[in-house]
Amino acid sequence: MGAVIDTAIEPGVVESILARAKAPLLSTLRLNAYFGQSRVLRNVSIDVRDREITAVIGPSGCGKSTLLRCMNRMHETVADASVEGDVLLEGESIYKSGLSAIAVRRRIGMVFQRPTPFPTMSIRDNVLAGLRILGTSGPSRSEADAIAEEALRRSGLWDEVKDRLRESALGISGGQQQRLCIARALATQPRTLLLDEPTASLDPLSTQTIEELVHELRESIGVVIVTHNMQQAARVSDRTAFMLAGELIESAPTNTLFTNPRDSRTEDYVTGRFG
Repeated sequence: MGAVIDTAIEPGVVESILARAKAPLLSTLRLNAYFGQSRVLRNVSIDVRDREITAVIGPSGCGKSTLLRCMNRMHETVADASVEGDVLLEGESIYKSGLSAIAVRRRIGMVFQRPTPFPTMSIRDNVLAGLRILGTSGPSRSEADAIAEEALRRSGLWDEVKDRLRESALGISGGQQQRLCIARALATQPRTLLLDEPTASLDPLSTQTIEELVHELRESIGVVIVTHNMQQAARVSDRTAFMLAGELIESAPTNTLFTNPRDSRTEDYVTGRFG
């Protein structure tokens, strides 16, 4: 007779596992952001879930991009900028004492509205730029090559540039450059990716390619996308947040927010009465 295996689970273990599964990946807690004395975010609290796409919509100047920049401490790169409240990544404050902004940005990647490849670097070196800070403790050359290939594959760019890795990143198209910037963000293996209107400067075909890529990325990480295009938000996101004048008006599953918003201001915006 075989040995009896004790399959009993200690009290609280299941509850702990379920709690972690339901916990948000990234959260802002009563977040306020300032440029000098001007407050541009007002007590914004929002949860971003793992393996979901969260879209942030709202009129120009409502604080969408500032919110995104506060989520990985890019906001503090502006001389007179400051933040109150907190941002948590997997329950840990990204603003806690002793935690460097560079370490935060490796875990919370960001891609901007216009492609920003480093003009003096090759395609390969652009992808690996985020790892250079590791210096001698970084990956070996063969490991770096493998990381670059994996990031380019995840960004859907490998087959298009695999024979051009030593060439300048400026020699590829705008849409390819934007996917290169996504690959650069993915190379550090972030837990979440922030996209600030990533298709605003692209043609329709490149836009479709980026949207398909974003949908694929949600299988492994959480994604936040700021967009001025409500149709894009409806196409790509699981949840949508609506912002107005620095405030988060509401956040809900995308279909609910567009078809049955709780707040009349949201309804006015999504139906085109203003914006």
